[in-house]
Amino acid sequence: MKNTRQRLIREDREHLNRQVNALYNILTELYGADKLVLRAGKLNALKLMRSRTIEERILALQRLIFEDPTFDIVPSLQEVPQVLKQLKEEIAEMLARRSIEDELEQKINEKLQQRYEEYIREIKMQVLKENGNGENAQTLKKLALLEKLEQKKLAHSALDILRPANLNEIVGQKQAIKSLLAKLASPFPQHILLYGPPGVGKTTAARLVLEETKKIKGSAFSNDAPFIEVNGTTLRWDPREATNPLLGSVHDPIYQGARRELAEQGIPEPKLGLVTEAHGGVLFIDEIGDMDPLLQNKMLKVLEDKRVYFESAYYDAQDTHIPQYIKKIFEEGVPANFILIGATTREPEQINPAIRSRCTEVFFDPLTPSEIQCIICQAAEKLNVSLEPQIPDLISRYTIDGRKAVGILADAYSLHYYSQMENKELLQTGRMPALLRITLPVVYEIIQNSRLTPYVTRKASSKGEVGKIYGLGVMGFVGSVVEIEAVVFPARQKEKGTIRFNETAGSMAKDAVFNATSVIRKSINEDLANYDVHINVLGGGQIDGPSAGVAIFLAILSALQERAIPQDIAVTGELSIQGQIRAVGGVVEKIYGARQAGIKRVIIPAENATDISSDLTGIQVIPVSSVEEILPYIFTQSKLLVS
Repeated sequence: MKNTRQRLIREDREHLNRQVNALYNILTELYGADKLVLRAGKLNALKLMRSRTIEERILALQRLIFEDPTFDIVPSLQEVPQVLKQLKEEIAEMLARRSIEDELEQKINEKLQQRYEEYIREIKMQVLKENGNGENAQTLKKLALLEKLEQKKLAHSALDILRPANLNEIVGQKQAIKSLLAKLASPFPQHILLYGPPGVGKTTAARLVLEETKKIKGSAFSNDAPFIEVNGTTLRWDPREATNPLLGSVHDPIYQGARRELAEQGIPEPKLGLVTEAHGGVLFIDEIGDMDPLLQNKMLKVLEDKRVYFESAYYDAQDTHIPQYIKKIFEEGVPANFILIGATTREPEQINPAIRSRCTEVFFDPLTPSEIQCIICQAAEKLNVSLEPQIPDLISRYTIDGRKAVGILADAYSLHYYSQMENKELLQTGRMPALLRITLPVVYEIIQNSRLTPYVTRKASSKGEVGKIYGLGVMGFVGSVVEIEAVVFPARQKEKGTIRFNETAGSMAKDAVFNATSVIRKSINEDLANYDVHINVLGGGQIDGPSAGVAIFLAILSALQERAIPQDIAVTGELSIQGQIRAVGGVVEKIYGARQAGIKRVIIPAENATDISSDLTGIQVIPVSSVEEILPYIFTQSKLLVS
C-alpha cells in the first residue's frame, strides 16, 4: 500500500510538472526567451523559475503572469491545481488580447499601405497630366505586345475565300437581289426587311447591293457610305442606359467607364452608338426578330427623328466646365440618318408590326438541289480543286443551306489535304499536287463524322398507288411533302362504321376529314358510315391548318374506289363541304418542297394562282377551284364513279 501511494504521488507530481513546463513554453512563445528572462529578473522570479520544486516554479509563474512581485507565498501541493487553473485562464485571456491586437495592427498597416499607394497614384496622375502623356513602361510594353500580335496572321478561313465577292456569285436569289437593288438604288431608299431561311445569302446580298448602289449615278449613298453590321440577338436594353451599343448611352460620373477628368468635375459623358456610325449608310441588323422588344421601340423613334437624343440628371447647361461637344450632344442630339436593313429567319407575323409598317419586305427563296450543286461547283473553282461528278449531287441531298454546303466542301478539302500530307512520297518531295481532286469517300467520311441525314427522305415516282397521295406542308420558309394514306373496309356492323385519324395530327386536320367524308357522300352518294376508314399521316406529323383537306379527300376516294394515284403529284387546298377548293397559305414554299421531293405536278387552289411567279420552271402548277376539276389530273378516268 505504501509503495502504491508513493507511486501515485510521484505520478501526480510528474503530471503537474508537465503542465508547468507547458505554461513556461507558452510564455516563452508569447514574450520571447530573452524578454522572458528580463521580465523574470525585474519581478524577482528568476531564481524561482530555476528551482527544482514545483511549488516555487508555480510562484514564479504567478509573478510573471500577473506582473506582481508581491506574490511571496509558496502554494502548497493541495493548492497547486487551483492555482494552475487560474494561471491557465489568465494566459488564455492574454493570448486572446494579443490575437486581437495583432489583427488590429495588421489592418492598420494595410490601411496605411492603401492610403500610401493612393497618394502615390494621385501624384503620378498629376505628373502625367502636367506632362500631357499617359505613357509609362507598362503601357509601352503592352503596346509592343499588341503590335507583335498584329504581325502574326493565319491564312484566311475557307469560308472567307468562298464567300461571294459580287452579286453574280449569289446563286438562286435573282428576284430578291433585283428587288433589293431597286429599293436601295432609288433616290428615296427605303428601310427593308429580308426574310428567308439561314444560309441563302441575305447578309452578303445586302452588303454587295450597297456597294453596287454606290456606283449608280444619283445614288443617295456616297462612296464612303458605311455598312454597319450587328446581330440582333446580342443587343439588349439596359434600364440604366449606361450601356447601349445600338443607340448610344451616357456614362454618368458615378458609373464606372466615365473619363476620370470628367467624373471628377461631375460631367456626364455621352457615348455614340451604332446608329450614329451608320449615318449616311446602312445599318444591317441580323436576326432582327430576336432583338429586345423595348430596344426595337426605342429604335423606331430614331428612325422617325433621324437623330439620337441623350439625357442625364447630371447635365447642367449652366456649367461652364462642360466641353462644347458634350453640350452640343445634349442640346441638339447627334445625327442618325441611315437605311435599316433587317434580316430574319422568322415569319412576317412574328416581327414587330411597327417595324414592318416602316419597312418594305423582300423574301429570299430556299435553295433548290440544283442551286446547291451550282454553289458547290463555284466553291470548288475558288478552292482550285476538282470534284468527282457525283459530289455536288451528294452534298445537295444533305442540306438546303448554302453556307452548310460550302462548309461540307471545305471540310472535305481539309481532310483530303491532310491525307495528302501523310503521303510519304509527297513528304519526301515536299510538293503538293497542283490540283487536288476530292473523291466521294472523302465526302462520305465528312457526312458520317458530322452525323448528317438526307434532307429529303421521300422521293416521288410515276408509279400509282391506291389510297396514298402527297400533301404539302410548310414550316417557316421551307415547304415539304406530307404522305397521307387511307384504307377502307366494310363496317363490321352496317351503318356503324368508324373513322380513325392520327391523334397528333391536329384538330383542324380532323375537321378536314369530316369535310372530306361529306363531299364524298354528296358527290358519289356513298355513306362512309358503312365503312371503317383509317387515315394516316406518315411520320405522325402535325398538320397545322386545313390545307390537307383536298389530299385527305383524294386518299379516301382512291381507297374507296380502288383507283391508283400517281406518286409524282402533290395537292394542297382547303376543302369546303360544297366541294370547293379554297385558298391556303405558304403556296410558294410548298411548291419548293414539292420540287425538292421530285414532284412533277402540283395542284393548288385557283385563288392562289396569282401567288406563283410567271418564270417558275421545273414543275407544273395546276390551279383548280373544285373537286370536279381536280379529278381528271389525278385519275385516269375523269368522272366520279357513282356507286
